[in-house]
Amino acid sequence: MGSMQGLPEAHFHILIVLAEGDKHGYSIMQEVAALTGGKIRMSPGTLYGAIQRLVEQGFIEEVGGFARAGRAAASAEVERLGSLLETARANGLTSRRAKA
Repeated sequence: MGSMQGLPEAHFHILIVLAEGDKHGYSIMQEVAALTGGKIRMSPGTLYGAIQRLVEQGFIEEVGGFARAGRAAASAEVERLGSLLETARANGLTSRRAKA
């Protein structure tokens, strides 16, 4: 199992939205807000700062789509969060129990 630190929340949501295909900044902001039921509304500064870091890390490309490293990072985050959720359910922290 990898690091338990995970991705910054904004990065994870951006990667989820971009997994569907190329998008421009305003569309990413709208889709993240929709995905989170309005709980996360990114300002342009937050969005473009996060995009810059994701580009520097090789997770996304400015033109040409979703980099393989970004898909792998988002998938690893899904696995990490799933594992944490299973543990929480097994310990009675949610109303549903994890499947055996």
